[in-house]
Amino acid sequence: MNEVATTFLTLGAVSYGGAGVLGMMQAEIQQKRGWLSKERFLEGLALSNLLPGPTAAQLAMFLGYARAGWMGALVAGVCFVVPGFVVMLTLTLLYTTFAAVSTLRGAFYGLAPVVLGIFAIAAYRLGRAAIKDAGQLAFAVASAIALAFPHVGIVTVVLVAGSVAVMLYASRAWGAVLVAATLALALLLALTSGVAMPLALDSGTGLGALALFFVIVGAFTFGGGLAMLGFIEQHAVTSFHWLTAQQFLDGLALGQLTPGPVVMLAAFVGYHVAAITGAVVAAAAVFLPSFALVLLTIPILQRTRQHPWLQAALRGVNPAVIAVIAVALLKMVPVAMPDLPRAALAVVTVSVMLRWSISPPPLIFAGAVLGLALDR
Repeated sequence: MNEVATTFLTLGAVSYGGAGVLGMMQAEIQQKRGWLSKERFLEGLALSNLLPGPTAAQLAMFLGYARAGWMGALVAGVCFVVPGFVVMLTLTLLYTTFAAVSTLRGAFYGLAPVVLGIFAIAAYRLGRAAIKDAGQLAFAVASAIALAFPHVGIVTVVLVAGSVAVMLYASRAWGAVLVAATLALALLLALTSGVAMPLALDSGTGLGALALFFVIVGAFTFGGGLAMLGFIEQHAVTSFHWLTAQQFLDGLALGQLTPGPVVMLAAFVGYHVAAITGAVVAAAAVFLPSFALVLLTIPILQRTRQHPWLQAALRGVNPAVIAVIAVALLKMVPVAMPDLPRAALAVVTVSVMLRWSISPPPLIFAGAVLGLALDR
């Protein structure tokens, strides 16, 4: 259990880059420590993408469960999010006192391209395990094309891929039913999120409204942390007026300096509603649904993972997850590599990881140091 705690405390403290943390987990836990196979890692990644809430925190719980059962999942999840909360709260206190945090921005200059390189290596390694024939390559390409459309969600793409795979490799009739059910479910989830939020709108202000709002955010927002940020902005700024638009942008900037899940922005919002207590309540509430959902679904996945239908579904789901990773990787490129020095840093990171078995933390530290030097 100590190994689980120290591993995820470290990852939580150095995991900059939003989706890039998935690459760090693959390199540090699956590749280096060998807690589980690439196939099991892909199953965890697929599950994390299908559930609402922050993908990285859910994957951390899945990996903790793979190593040490239920208690491992709890320890991994808590240890992964605590460092980000501490850093965000510290930066928020500095922000409210001095109105700006600029001295650390140089570190992020070097962090982003290193994270991109780590993420690219993870995509390469997992892709080799997930795509084994022309049919699975077709699933990956079709999923990537679907994700290019702005209103097509990750959950819908992954579920449709799994349903089509059931239709092709297990039962044509039931696969068609699953495709129709998936599309109906996607519509239902969109309507449910629109109905659930007015409950929070009518709940008044203070800690109760704050907790209810972020529980709803964690329970009904699909697509990972970035989708959750849009949901938070829409209601925390426009509906509740907890923050001004400028304060929200400042919070996003602080989030770039904060390790761990990007949705730790909840702590920034909570602080502006009810100081430190509000920060604790908001951060706990936004992760609570993820803990409950992951702990409920992992045992079901464990019992059914050898079922022929699930095996068939995974032949479509795993390539679709690789497409999700590839699309996220491409979206990171303009931000992480806007100039030649940072592009070179990303290339060096990829080269080093291909040549030597170096874990992410030393690379992250080196990137921060180089960033401070290059940004002067």
